[in-house]
Amino acid sequence: MQLAFILYKYFPFGGLQRDFMRIALECQQRGHAIRVYTPIWEGDVPAGFEVVVVPVKALFNHRRNEKLTAWVEADLARRPVDRVIGFNKMPGLDVYYAADGCYEDKAQTLRNPLYRKWGRYRHFADYERAVFAPESKTEILMISEVQQPLFVKHYATPAERFHLLPPGIALDRRAPANAAEIRAEFRREFQLADDDLLLVQIGSGFKTKGLDRSLKALAALPPELKRRTRLIAIGQDDPKPFLLQIKALGISEQVQILKGRSDIPRFLLGADLLIHPAYNENTGTVLLEALVAGLPVLVSDVCGYAHYIAEADAGRVLPSPFEQQRLNRLLAEMLGDEARRGEWRRNGLAFADSADLYSMPQRAADVILAERP
Repeated sequence: MQLAFILYKYFPFGGLQRDFMRIALECQQRGHAIRVYTPIWEGDVPAGFEVVVVPVKALFNHRRNEKLTAWVEADLARRPVDRVIGFNKMPGLDVYYAADGCYEDKAQTLRNPLYRKWGRYRHFADYERAVFAPESKTEILMISEVQQPLFVKHYATPAERFHLLPPGIALDRRAPANAAEIRAEFRREFQLADDDLLLVQIGSGFKTKGLDRSLKALAALPPELKRRTRLIAIGQDDPKPFLLQIKALGISEQVQILKGRSDIPRFLLGADLLIHPAYNENTGTVLLEALVAGLPVLVSDVCGYAHYIAEADAGRVLPSPFEQQRLNRLLAEMLGDEARRGEWRRNGLAFADSADLYSMPQRAADVILAERP
């Protein structure tokens, strides 16, 4: 088959983008041709992929999306394909990968009613309806079971169109046999003493991921614990507002903010705790990447994959509603209890051996390539 994949932006460090790449490569390995439409492509192009960088620009994202849709529709009319797979919500999809939560639910519960009078709202609501309306034929790849009831509530989407996927953790995230050597080398490189503690927060979109909350929790640690604790945040985002917060909190010596990078497994092995107090998060792949690397996790319960941390007993899950004082207390407790961190590490590694945390690309390809009535 000739497959067309559409996404609004490709860069190597985004969760959605990494999922897209692994699914597309799986389809290619099964003998199918891959064409990709996107207005922004950053990074290498895999051998055999046809990447079409769509020449659309607009002042507002929703206008750019509409121009992209029209351009791709025209190109597909000239050069038809067998299946169209979208990684963002839009009309005309055979399969949609649900990396994002329910927009309509957020618009109704988190926004001022006036918000729904704007053109931006109408655009994103229309594009979501094009995927989830009962009359749509789009098959939906779900990665968060907590979101499915919200789509059904707002759109009455038939149950048979949803396909819940297992997580898709890359096997290179698992702790290798020489994990202790990698950890020691990493800690030498970052000048961490044996009794120093390293927190990592990993993921693009620092605001959504709750980096502000993590910085407050670090600043609130008891003095002796705070003195030997460092935080490294990694992701594609503007660090400026957080650098101002770091300075105001007086923790400039203890915090580094790094751009997205490809050696994340070294950080997972070299750190003592992953902190992820997100405001919202459809899944949170990095939580499972930490778990399979043996890194304890402190996470807010709004993340779709937080339940795996609880099931594996591989860290602590912050209940809603979020309270900064509770995060501060839990962080201090987790950093101060080395024996318990060892237990969480062992529990995570054991869970990684027994649970299916890896087969998402294969299951997604099964749905994409399945025969249609």
